[in-house]
Amino acid sequence: MSTVSELRITLGGGERVVAAGTTAAEALEAVFGKDGRSAVAARVNGVLRDLAHVVHDGDIVEAVEAGSDEGRAILRHSTAHVMAQAVQELFPEAKLGIGPPVENGFYYDFDVEHPFTPDDLKRIEKRMREIVKQGQRFARRVVSDDDARAELASEPYKLELIGLKGGGDAEESVEVGGAELTIYDNLDPKSGELCWKDLCRGPHVPTTRTIPAFKLMRSGGAYWRGSEKNPQLQRIYGTAWESRDRQDEYLKLLEEAEKRDHRKLGAELDLFSFPAEIGSGLAVFHPKGGVVRRVMEDYSRKRHEESGYEFVNTPHITKGQLFETSGHLPWYAEDMFPPFELDGVDYRLKPMNCPMHNLIFKARGRSYRELPLRLFEFGTVYRFEKSGVVHGLTRVRGMTQDDSHIYCTREQMVEELKSLLGFVLDLLRDYGLTEFFLELSTRDDSEKFIGSAEDWAEATAALQAAADESGLDLVADPGGAAFYGPKISVQAKDAIGRTWQLSTIQVDFNQPKRFGLEYQAADGTRQQPVMIHRALFGSIERFFGVLLEHYAGAMPPWLAPVQAIGIPIADDHVPYLDEVAAKLRSHGIRVEVDSSADRMQKKIRNAQRSKVPFMLLAGDEDVAKGAVSFRYRNGEQKNGVPVDEAVAEIVKAVEERVQV
Repeated sequence: MSTVSELRITLGGGERVVAAGTTAAEALEAVFGKDGRSAVAARVNGVLRDLAHVVHDGDIVEAVEAGSDEGRAILRHSTAHVMAQAVQELFPEAKLGIGPPVENGFYYDFDVEHPFTPDDLKRIEKRMREIVKQGQRFARRVVSDDDARAELASEPYKLELIGLKGGGDAEESVEVGGAELTIYDNLDPKSGELCWKDLCRGPHVPTTRTIPAFKLMRSGGAYWRGSEKNPQLQRIYGTAWESRDRQDEYLKLLEEAEKRDHRKLGAELDLFSFPAEIGSGLAVFHPKGGVVRRVMEDYSRKRHEESGYEFVNTPHITKGQLFETSGHLPWYAEDMFPPFELDGVDYRLKPMNCPMHNLIFKARGRSYRELPLRLFEFGTVYRFEKSGVVHGLTRVRGMTQDDSHIYCTREQMVEELKSLLGFVLDLLRDYGLTEFFLELSTRDDSEKFIGSAEDWAEATAALQAAADESGLDLVADPGGAAFYGPKISVQAKDAIGRTWQLSTIQVDFNQPKRFGLEYQAADGTRQQPVMIHRALFGSIERFFGVLLEHYAGAMPPWLAPVQAIGIPIADDHVPYLDEVAAKLRSHGIRVEVDSSADRMQKKIRNAQRSKVPFMLLAGDEDVAKGAVSFRYRNGEQKNGVPVDEAVAEIVKAVEERVQV
């Protein structure tokens, strides 16, 4: 029996007896010793709590380690508080916005008179290190709405957040989530005096000394609560980790990612650009980029044709009423370009292809014998992405989707999804991506979803079956589905371990119903087909950017814009290399001969900078022997290779899609 002086709690997989008044930190240390001290927070009865939280009889207490996803989020949010304290000490006029943890880091928004400079960030980081060294204690207080308003009377943005208490916004929840308001005080470890305070839900690490590694990264403008109608604040981004070694690994990854930035490579390799005269998020592909794009598309078309897809084409604009019929307009109007009037009718640039594919299905009567019907289009769509999120080729306003819509019977749905997911993964592997996991996005209890619960359950079960057969890890994403149905997203890891969302597969019972799509079943009745949406690349532009970063610009030979280049030792050797190039072109190889006035060594450097897979060098001895010196872009070289052997090796590398 528990007494006033002792409590029975569940800890470490079994029941433990601890003294009354014990905190989560003391309970963990009592059971796990020094290992218990490594926790940065606790999960008590499934709820994240500070280590100072007092446990009660029957509580289930679990340690939250700094290196876990939850632990890192707490560590980063605590670091954001330290940064905000440093900013207000150095810039007393600064008003506080919000400061949530984000992937790999944190940020905090401030209303200040002038944007932060790089020197400002250095001063802020220096002061942060002093605060961390002091070991200030994070202390939680529950306050009433009125008390919070009185304490934070000089913080207009915090006052606005108080009115949003209990709201569901992911970022605002770190401030005012839950049923009660709390303020966290940063207390001097010796005197207990207040050093700083902030409105916050928590939890936080016990003291600032629990923050072992952090770095401020950059600053920039950000609209308050993400709306262009609100004031623009200054946002400082930082990163924080459970150890210096882990942070060093991350910073090295960032350094490598910067080298691989597709925007930088696109300019260096003369692949694409974003002319200001055209507009933000609208790319033009240069001849070399056009080659890569054409090869990507041609191979995809070939694979789709082999798998029974039928190719269609649809226009770029349509009457706006089409998106009323499909149900998209109420949900996606803000992401569409504004309507324009023609002959008294509102038209829109299309943001997706599926409504037009529905009209193709509906153009004539359909029989069950035609199903599954697989329609495929490289369809260009337009979405009005906010200027703050437009990013190179990976977030654009005009994109070409490799869009497919499959119409099948309910009986065919499960097998079609299994086959479709296998096709998607095989094709992505052909482009050189090999590590995947899946994300299953389902509905939640919000009102943004349409359709019956029964249809959703059937569609979700079918996607689950396809995911299970793939053998890949599956991550749940409750509430992340499209408004009309659940989806599977294929997440791919690139060469340096970053994850990119690529293909999506969505099941839709609702659009066929809204468009009145039917087919004649074997028994003569009219039935509604199931519609499966599928974008394999996501978009050509985004996939181009992903591959460019994955390969660091050194595309495999089959995708390289120039697959081979002839480099003469002297001008006299140009005609010989022209003949070699002609042989390569007869096999479909994209080849050039560098006949410029540059010296041979510079020509080699230029070819390496252009990331050409194969260089064929020729001098007097090579001409006499009918050979070339065969040089690879990694610097390796074979001398005296007969021309026919060199041609055969290049052709084989291209045909087999190898990486060199």
